[in-house]
Amino acid sequence: MRIIFMGTPDFAVPTLEALVAAGHEVVAAFTQPARPGGRRGRDLVATPVHRRAEAFGIPVHTPVSFRADEARSDFAALEADVAVVAAYGLILPQTILDAPRHGCLNVHGSLLPRWRGAAPIQRAILAGDADTGVGIMQMERGLDTGPVRREERIPIAHKTAGELTSELAELGAQAMVRVLADLSAHPAVPQPEDGVTYAAKIDKAEARLDFRHDAAQLERAIRAFNPAPGAWIEIGGERCRILAAEVVEGGGAPGTVIDTHLTIACGDAAAIRPTLVQRAGRGVVTTDELLRGMPVAPGTRL
Repeated sequence: MRIIFMGTPDFAVPTLEALVAAGHEVVAAFTQPARPGGRRGRDLVATPVHRRAEAFGIPVHTPVSFRADEARSDFAALEADVAVVAAYGLILPQTILDAPRHGCLNVHGSLLPRWRGAAPIQRAILAGDADTGVGIMQMERGLDTGPVRREERIPIAHKTAGELTSELAELGAQAMVRVLADLSAHPAVPQPEDGVTYAAKIDKAEARLDFRHDAAQLERAIRAFNPAPGAWIEIGGERCRILAAEVVEGGGAPGTVIDTHLTIACGDAAAIRPTLVQRAGRGVVTTDELLRGMPVAPGTRL
């Protein structure tokens, strides 16, 4: 098929790669413009999709929006059979959704209608969902409201958002290739009206751990915010990220360190014990390694 690909982060790259491997003609890649980044935040850094598309020799477009008539007409002039969208980051107007012969198909990282919106993977972990998945959705103007052509389901278990994102990205790529191989075998099925939830964008303020919450809830937050924005606490006025932790027995005033292993009492009769941590500007270490250079005495309130 003659395909326009639209995506931005690492999550989208496996789908682009799968389309090329399947022999489709990817005539253009649309992605977000380069943003300041690099070690000092001064260099313009192209998106993962931009870099991968260029490696394939695919022309790359980086419109700020599709409001201008010229941007919409340029898109339509590509005469695509379908547009494949994966975490693109721009709202597509109806003229764009209607331009390809078969419309626009989206790789969405949840089991719709649960977790429509910007952060479905993180919200599923935070909510304690047992399962999640990925769906190939026929796009329409509503927020992730379109009918679904195919779904793949997987358990969340104890995965981090980073691990789950990588797994769902690969599943979504495979599912998209299967759908495009035979559209008629994957009819668009309307989403159920019941069970709709919305996955709001993650606010950085959510990443500071509040030990008044239950230990299990905090452990989920640590996984949901790994790798970004990173759950964190303050130790001696210094911010420290917690990348992994386990729920253990232990009680005390919420936020109190209750032993020499940095076990922290929570809002229920349990505690969390960080296992992987990171001080600002330093590498990831075990908690024992952290405590050798930054001792935290039992009874300390965090």
